[in-house]
Amino acid sequence: MAPPRALSEFVAEANEVLETLAHDVAVLDAQRGREPEPDLLNAIFRAAHSLKGLSGMFGQERISTLAHHLEDVLDALRLGKVLASDALLDAILDGVDVLTLMLREASGEAPSDETARRATALTETFVRLASGGQQTAVDVLDEVGLDPAIRSVFTEYEEHRLRENVKKGIALWKVRAVFSLDDFDQRLAGLNATLKPLGEVISTLPSSQPGDETSIAFDLIFGSPRPQHEIETAVQTMASVQPLTNKPVRPRLVSEPEPDAPRTRPAPRPPVFASDVSSPELTPLSSSSPSGVMQGAEPSLRSLAQTVRVDIARLDGLMNVIGELLTVRANIHRLADVARQAGATPLPKLWGQELQKEARALERKLDELQAGVLDVRMVPLGQVFDKLARLMRRLVRQSGKDVHFEVSGGDVELDKLIVEELSDPLMHLLRNALDHGVETPDRRIAQGKDARGLIRLKAQQLGNQVQIEVGDDGAGMDEGRIKQVAIERGLVTRELTDELERRDLLNLVFLPGFSTRKDVSELSGRGVGLDVVKTNLARLSGLIDIDSRRGEGTTFVLTLPLTLAIIRALIVGVADRTFAVPLNSVTEIVAVKPAELRTIERREVLEVRGQTLPFVRLSRIFGLQELPVERHFVVVIGLAQERLGLAVDALLGQEDIVTKPLGGRLKGVPGIAGATELGDRRAVLVLDVAALVEELKRPQAAVG
Repeated sequence: MAPPRALSEFVAEANEVLETLAHDVAVLDAQRGREPEPDLLNAIFRAAHSLKGLSGMFGQERISTLAHHLEDVLDALRLGKVLASDALLDAILDGVDVLTLMLREASGEAPSDETARRATALTETFVRLASGGQQTAVDVLDEVGLDPAIRSVFTEYEEHRLRENVKKGIALWKVRAVFSLDDFDQRLAGLNATLKPLGEVISTLPSSQPGDETSIAFDLIFGSPRPQHEIETAVQTMASVQPLTNKPVRPRLVSEPEPDAPRTRPAPRPPVFASDVSSPELTPLSSSSPSGVMQGAEPSLRSLAQTVRVDIARLDGLMNVIGELLTVRANIHRLADVARQAGATPLPKLWGQELQKEARALERKLDELQAGVLDVRMVPLGQVFDKLARLMRRLVRQSGKDVHFEVSGGDVELDKLIVEELSDPLMHLLRNALDHGVETPDRRIAQGKDARGLIRLKAQQLGNQVQIEVGDDGAGMDEGRIKQVAIERGLVTRELTDELERRDLLNLVFLPGFSTRKDVSELSGRGVGLDVVKTNLARLSGLIDIDSRRGEGTTFVLTLPLTLAIIRALIVGVADRTFAVPLNSVTEIVAVKPAELRTIERREVLEVRGQTLPFVRLSRIFGLQELPVERHFVVVIGLAQERLGLAVDALLGQEDIVTKPLGGRLKGVPGIAGATELGDRRAVLVLDVAALVEELKRPQAAVG
C-alpha cells in the first residue's frame, strides 16, 4: 500500500485526469449520431491511458484494470474498428462513473459491493465491445493508388485517418516544408496552425528529400477538400503542395455500402450535452433507455482533492511580490534599529518620512499579494457544470422525459471552496426541476406546450457577486398546494398563511420537511432537499430566491460572493461593541434623523432616493443596549435585489480581514459568519449579511 502522502498525491492527480476525461466524454456524448472528432477521441484515449499508468504505478490495480479495458474500447473506436453506437457510448459514460467511485474508495471511503459488481459488468462489456469490429475486405487506400512505400511508415491510427478521409472523398496532399535548424519547431507549429482550418494534418514525417546541413525538411500528410491553389495560397512560401495519391479520390455515396461491411451504423439519436458549457445553445437530452450496465447511485459531485492547478507565471508573480516585501521588511528593521539607538533623543524628520514611505510600500505589496493569492484560488464553474451534465443525462433516462439542457456561464470563476460546496445544492435543484418541474411529453402536449421541456443552468458575475439561475419551463409552483401542505405539516397556521405575500408563501418550500410530493420517486419527494440547499448557501454567505409562475415554470436564483477568504470589511460600532460588515454587501451609507423614519405594518422603514427600505437596528438584533443618538448611521446592505438599512452607532473605517469560523456556543448563531482580528489585535465578530437579509426581510408571520 502506498504511504499516506503518496496516496494523497495519487488521488489529487487521478482526480484531475478523471475530471478532464469526464468533460471530454460529455462532449463525445453530445456528438451522438455524428462521426466523433479525431482530436477529441485521441484526448479521451490519452486520458484513459494516463489513468491506467498512474494507478498502476501507485498499486491501484482495480482502477488500472478497468482503465485498461476502457482504453481498449477507445483505441478500437479511434481506429474505426467499432462504431460509436449508443451501447458503446453508454458504457464509456458508465465507466467514468465507476472509475470515480473506485477512486473515492481508494482515497479512504468504505469499499462497496455495488461498485465491485458494476466494475465486473463493465469489464465484460468493454471486452465484448472492443472485439466487435471487423476490417473491410477491400481497402479504399488501394483504390486511390497510395504508394506502398509511403503507406508503410504510417501508424495504424494514421492509416485509419487516411482511410476515413478517402471514404469521405477528401483529397490527400503532401505538404513539404524546409526550415532552419534554429527555429524549425516554432515554424513547424505555425505551419500546422495554418493548415488546421483547411483540413486535417494526419501525419508529420521527415521528408524523403532532406534539406542541407543548416536545415531540416518535413512532409506533412494533409487531408483537405480545398483545391490545391487555395492550400498553396494559405501556406505561401512556407511549403510546397502536391497530391499524395496517383488516382482521384471519389466520395463514397451515402447509399453505397462499404465492401463486405459487417454491419450498418445505428440510427442517430440526439446529442446529450453541449461541448462548450459556456454556450447558451440548446442541446437535447435523450430519454432513451439506459444501457445494460448496472446503474447505481451517482457519486458525489465534490472533487476528491482540494487542489488547484496554478500557472507558473502566477507563482512567479507572487514570488516577485514576496521578494519586494523582504526588501520592505529589511528597511523597517533598519528604521527600528535607528529608533532604538536614538533612545530619548528626538528622531529626525527624515526618519518619519522614510517610515511613512515604507509603510505605503508595504500596503501596496500586501494588496498585490492578496490579489494574487485570491486569483490562484479562483476556478471556473464549468468544473461542476460538467459533472452536473453527466448527472442530468442519467436522470433524464430514468425519468422517461424529453428535456433540453441549456447551460451558460461555465467560464465564470469563483473561489475553489465555494465551487465545491455548490455541487450538492445545484444537484438538488436540478433534480427537483426534472422531477417536480418539467411535465411528461403527453401532459405538455395536452397543455399546448412543446413536448420537449427545458431546464437551464446559467451563471453570471455581477460586481463582487456571482448569480446562478436554475430554471425550467414546467408546471410552476402551486401556491394553494404549498399553503395546504404547510398547514397540514404544522409549519404555519392558516391565519398566518393568509397574511403572507406571494413571495413569502413560495419561500415556505425551504422549511425543513416540506414537500408537496405524495409519493417517493428515485429523484426526489423525500421531504428533504430545498432546506439543505438553503442551509448550504447560508454557510457560503449566499442567498436564494424563487420566481415561479403556474404553468410557465420556476427559477431559483442563487447569489454568492466571489470569495470567502480575504475580504474588505466596514468596521462599525454598536453599543460599545465592534462588528465587521463585508464591504461587498454594502451599497451605500447614509445618515438619517429619528424623525425621518416611518412605520409601515409595524415595521420601521426609511426613504433612500425614493426607495422604501426596511430599517433595522443592529443593537436590537443582538439584544444590546440602545444608545440615544441625534442621527443614525445607516449601512445599506443587500444581496441580489434585496436591500435593507442597518442602523449602527459609529463608522470606524475599513480593513482587510480573514474570517475564521467560530466554535462552542457561538457556532451557528444566526447573523454571525465568524470572527476576525483587526490591526490593533482586537477580535470582532463578522456579520453574515445573507443570513440577516434572509431573516429580516420576512414578515413575522412567516416564522410564527
